[in-house]
Amino acid sequence: MLPTYNPGTPSTPLPHGRNLFRRISWRWLAVIGLLVTFTLFWLAAPIPYRLAPLDARPPPPAGPPPPKDQASVWEERKEEVRRAYVHAYTGYMQHAFPADELLATSGGKSNKFNGWSVTMLDSMDTMWMMGLHDEFADAVKVVAGQNFTTNAHFYAPFFETVIRYLGGLLSAYALSKEPILLSRADDLGTLLLPVFNATPSGFPAYSVSTETGKTAPGWMGNVILFSEATSCQLEFKYLAKLTGRKEYYTAVDHIMNTLYATNPKDGLFSLTWSSEGKPSDQHFSVGASADSGYEYLLKQYLLNGDTKALTQYIKSMDGILDKLLYITPTRELLYVGSTNRGNALHNLEHLACFLPGVLALGAHTIPANLLPEKTRERHRWAAEGLAYTCYISYADQKSGMGPDGLSMKAGTLWVERLAEWEAGGRAGKPPGTKEGGRRDRGQRDYETGSAVYLLRPETVESLYVMWKTTGEEKWRERGYEIFAAIERSAKTKYGYASVERVDSEVVGLIDDMPSFFLAETLKYLYLLFDDTDPYPFEKWVFNTEAHPLPVFEWTEWEKKRYNITS
Repeated sequence: MLPTYNPGTPSTPLPHGRNLFRRISWRWLAVIGLLVTFTLFWLAAPIPYRLAPLDARPPPPAGPPPPKDQASVWEERKEEVRRAYVHAYTGYMQHAFPADELLATSGGKSNKFNGWSVTMLDSMDTMWMMGLHDEFADAVKVVAGQNFTTNAHFYAPFFETVIRYLGGLLSAYALSKEPILLSRADDLGTLLLPVFNATPSGFPAYSVSTETGKTAPGWMGNVILFSEATSCQLEFKYLAKLTGRKEYYTAVDHIMNTLYATNPKDGLFSLTWSSEGKPSDQHFSVGASADSGYEYLLKQYLLNGDTKALTQYIKSMDGILDKLLYITPTRELLYVGSTNRGNALHNLEHLACFLPGVLALGAHTIPANLLPEKTRERHRWAAEGLAYTCYISYADQKSGMGPDGLSMKAGTLWVERLAEWEAGGRAGKPPGTKEGGRRDRGQRDYETGSAVYLLRPETVESLYVMWKTTGEEKWRERGYEIFAAIERSAKTKYGYASVERVDSEVVGLIDDMPSFFLAETLKYLYLLFDDTDPYPFEKWVFNTEAHPLPVFEWTEWEKKRYNITS
């Protein structure tokens, strides 16, 4: 019989096994089990899972990670733009080349500009500036085999061919010094020369057959637009410099002399001209049909020292500031309108957003002895106010992309407000330079006239010039806002598409990717985020398609040969 267990008599022993179980409770068994399991895991675990010795561990963070320095932020943003270009160009090469442009939503292609691969030729200098030298080298091979003659029934539009193709080839040559690029530019320049012989005035015809030399009018008949007549000065004069061919210079300089001789009232040029070189309307604007004509007045002076062009530029800017600039009644937004037969038209075109950049560029580069200080001051104020309005037209929209046209709430002339401000002792900021926040519909001082964003460059171009001439980082930040909006809403699997319904959370996409998106918009954004200033305004002049050409001087023999008197 087993001994009786009496808890009151601890001296009475239990059998060995039961005694051990009773003394070691289930809790202790659990602890021992965990220790054994952890030890086995420790010995089996790979080294990275084991804790480092205390003296080898980094100290715990004191707070959030420190912000990146500004230089690295802008370098990253510049690289983002570079990747955007690569995406757009790769889509074009894979789905549209050798046609002109990519259809960005369908992956198709279009030929609106001669069928000579305009997206490639128009953006070769962008490739070079972004360091995409393999892509550039491949493009050079295409240019080497390029034939700019076409069938006798095809006519190349003069204006677009000059600014995109000829300007693109000349700029790519200036940057790379690849001789074949100059050779092809010379070929193209020769094929375009017949346009100057087609009218009594020497103003260029709308288009030309590069095979037969015959010319043809545009959709407006024999009417010649101010911008199309004049936006060939930089390209043909630089080509004359490179080749020594007199006909390139004399053909385009004759146009300027004809325009100067009309001595337009207030320095404002009519939008349309007859083939005899006479103004044929009373419509004055800096938007479509006029824009680059005014731009090239300043840039002829900057490129080669043409003082006649500079004199006209100052006179024309005075007329624009006095007659076409207004301030809206509530937000005090500065905008540039137009007039037709004396009637004010309060419409701001996206194309007119080049103007603040030109004003800022002139105020920054024209020497003191050629531009009175009071005029320089006015140009800077106007540039600041107009650049802000162009930017805020993007920021106001739900998509962050700007409309192609705005109908402004009619305001008062800027010069009137400016005179009141000066008479009052210049208290506060100059009129038109006030900045506020974004506004919802009904509070904007404008209505959207055309709610599409066509990937245009004019606003980011002006933001770039404003940053370069003022050093104020806010212009760069605003440019990045626009780029982020493009990335967010315009990017497709093939490239980037133009956008409709810009004031909607969900935009519509237009099946189109214009060559100027790669040649201008992305280029200016890339340069806006570049801290190195590789193309200073004192050494390079950008044509109206953002193709940089190097500043040069005429030699004495060139002045004599071309009869240069300014």
